[in-house]
Amino acid sequence: MKSTTYAIAATLLAGAAFAAGDHDPDTLRVALLPDENAATVIQDNEPLAAHLEETLGRDIDLIVTTDYSSMIEAMRFGRIDVAYFGPASYTIAKDRMDGSDLDIEPFAARISGGSTTYQAVLIANAEAGISSIADIEGSGVDVAFGDQASTSSHFAPKYTMLLEDVATGEDYNENFTGAHDAVARNVELGNAQVGGLSRPIFERLVERGTVNPDNLVILGYSADIPQYPWVMRTDMTQELQDSIRNAFLDLEPGTEVGDAVLGPFKADGFAAITDADYDIIRDIRSNLQTD
Repeated sequence: MKSTTYAIAATLLAGAAFAAGDHDPDTLRVALLPDENAATVIQDNEPLAAHLEETLGRDIDLIVTTDYSSMIEAMRFGRIDVAYFGPASYTIAKDRMDGSDLDIEPFAARISGGSTTYQAVLIANAEAGISSIADIEGSGVDVAFGDQASTSSHFAPKYTMLLEDVATGEDYNENFTGAHDAVARNVELGNAQVGGLSRPIFERLVERGTVNPDNLVILGYSADIPQYPWVMRTDMTQELQDSIRNAFLDLEPGTEVGDAVLGPFKADGFAAITDADYDIIRDIRSNLQTD
């Protein structure tokens, strides 16, 4: 098994075209979102790589790109076979591949607490004097987001504020830190007064002691949003597509393999999903008038 952290370069984006249904690689390239430190993401997902190697009978190359845009472009140009996208970054990738020879489809999403949805959280530095989203209006504070293509660390928290008539450029200045954990740390340190990130990731950071909740104030949560989708290329052989899908959907908590793979995701399992489940994300992007 190979585990690699990639800095996506121009050569990675010069992808090759594959005949539909014929792509059957000996090594499957599985990309994971860079929403935390790359080394941590790779380490946490070693059990997943081992499971896929055993189930699919081929090598697995774990990839963490430098940012969301690099991951989108790598998938767009055929340099990734399977990917764990964010909801928004998936819809962006899908849009950019419209009309091309290569296409992607979501096939599984995390189940947590019996649900395939999650939330974003808005937090503030405890000394910033901000105790609600309404307090941001007219304040001119700095708000930290993660990646520009992130659902729960950009689109969802920004939309949540907009629903309360709090808008970027008018009421606050936006800054992008690249990752969810960086958002939380920057807010805790006072480099930004407010930040938005994934609620599950924030709770994990608190659990690990990465951030001290005493230094932070929770301002609110977003509406429920669909979980991160596992996505695959549709030009792979049908047999390989079916095998990949089953490798995720057949995982069971309470088993040695299931617990090892599902543990890092804080998941009870994976459930089947379709592209239509992400129409709500397209609506949010449209309302924010952003690509």
